[in-house]
Amino acid sequence: MENLMTKNIGEIVAENYRTAQVFKNHKIDFCCKGNRSIVEVAEKNKLDANLLLQEIETVKHQTNDGNIDFKTWPLDLLADYIEKKHHRYVEAQIPILNQYLAKLCRVHGDRHPELYEITEHFNKSAGELAMHMKKEELIVFPAVRKMIQSKQYGNALAEQHFGTIQNPIQMMMMEHENEGDRFRLIEELSNNYNPPADACNTYRVTFSLLQEFEEDLHRHIHLENNILFPKAIALEKELSA
Repeated sequence: MENLMTKNIGEIVAENYRTAQVFKNHKIDFCCKGNRSIVEVAEKNKLDANLLLQEIETVKHQTNDGNIDFKTWPLDLLADYIEKKHHRYVEAQIPILNQYLAKLCRVHGDRHPELYEITEHFNKSAGELAMHMKKEELIVFPAVRKMIQSKQYGNALAEQHFGTIQNPIQMMMMEHENEGDRFRLIEELSNNYNPPADACNTYRVTFSLLQEFEEDLHRHIHLENNILFPKAIALEKELSA
């Protein structure tokens, strides 16, 4: 457990994704704010750091054959996975959620004005995520693939127009944090995605889809912030040495 004290929470989740559930249970952001230590998050959330570590150790030793160790994946494969799994999910879900939220505002907006705020935040997030994912697909991911090819064939690393890969990565991480903050507002406005007593089936489905969207976004950001980006930066340094 002493070893875990020296790691940030993003690293802990990167090594064993089962530990993510512990942080989720305590509403600790391990993706956008994964650079904090166990001591920091325990203090901020008024938790006992040792008990938190015990919970982490318990889930680490649970068997789960379906758990994927993304940390061992080649970077180009991980970039492909993020694009095909998470980017496509976001693209598919945005129009569905837009339609549901618009209907909720029409039918229930008078009694539940918070729906207008939820819809406004989601629409902003949808627009920002669309631009964000394009930047990853057109700039960051191709740069990662080029570095993998340079290492594979022993070629010199070509100079990129953006300079070091740390520059676009820093921008991506700032945008991740913005979306994490936006969805925390949506979570608060929706009472942790718990629909009110007078909610119809569409209301309940919409909140369930919003919660699923946020959970997918957390995993998406985790894979980039805590695995893909640090490894890409390390690979660039290796190739530039």
